[in-house]
Amino acid sequence: MNKIFVTGATGFIGSHLVELCVDQGFDVIAFDRYNPNNHWGWLEDSEYKNDMEVILGDVRDYDSIFKGLEGCSAVFHLAALIGIPYSYTSPLAYIRTNVEGTYNVLEAAKNLGLEQILITSTSETFGTAQYVPIDEKHPLVGQSPYAASKIAADQLALSYHRSFGFPIKIVRPFNTYGPRQSARAVIPTVACQLLNGNHEISLGNFSSTRDFTFVKDICEGFLEIYNCEELLGEVINIGMNEEISICDLAKTIARLMDMEIDLIKDEKRIRPEHSEVKQLRCDNSKLLTHTTWTPKHDLDSGLKATIDWLSSNLSHYKPEDYNV
Repeated sequence: MNKIFVTGATGFIGSHLVELCVDQGFDVIAFDRYNPNNHWGWLEDSEYKNDMEVILGDVRDYDSIFKGLEGCSAVFHLAALIGIPYSYTSPLAYIRTNVEGTYNVLEAAKNLGLEQILITSTSETFGTAQYVPIDEKHPLVGQSPYAASKIAADQLALSYHRSFGFPIKIVRPFNTYGPRQSARAVIPTVACQLLNGNHEISLGNFSSTRDFTFVKDICEGFLEIYNCEELLGEVINIGMNEEISICDLAKTIARLMDMEIDLIKDEKRIRPEHSEVKQLRCDNSKLLTHTTWTPKHDLDSGLKATIDWLSSNLSHYKPEDYNV
């Protein structure tokens, strides 16, 4: 079988991944959270929407997941609560979605005998870098309830591999960006404020560094990992092995938009001191060694594509608001 079940399929990364899978000839079931309007998120206007099956349910509901997975050969599990600031407000919501939701996917897939499951992790599980670049053996440190919930989900998945011989892979992207990303992320935050005519840009921590990878390159990495049998039971980073400070990133966006910029530190956007992840840089050598993955976008080209998309879709955003 070549039927792929994708959770979180109508969101930022999920929608791009679903489209890539369809383009590559997979039979795709796109699964995302039930809503009474039957709205398909970023897949609503996708050119591929008639080439996939869309199921709305709830990753927190075992029956919903089990029924959706019937007849599938593999699952790409992307569904998650991801906003770090909101995890300070409602840690339990992250446990229920990220931990219990992952359990439902694992248990249903195990009971149905699926051939493979890819669990989506995050570089936030590493916390602030204790050494760089960060390889998959780096200690895991939950500096936010979000990060802690993702560590728990990853470890639960690996326990299914060790306990039951279940075919698990943990895909650990570093910071992803591109079209369709929510305004809670730094790149849409900066670009949308500039597109809205603001030159004084409100940000949180200026000095923290991140390793940014364009969303389509992340999705290519997913499929490369999916196709590599050697990586069963492994954690695999996806990133560029580059880092840039938030300050320099904002200046780069302004340069590409040919605009002046003044950065304003907004206290409400700053994480608690011990929760701030100050440095991330990806060691991508495992991915490069075991697959043929090669990113097609450097930071400038990826940012240009993102800015172009945002300029045509600014109505989806609220540039004046702080998006938690």
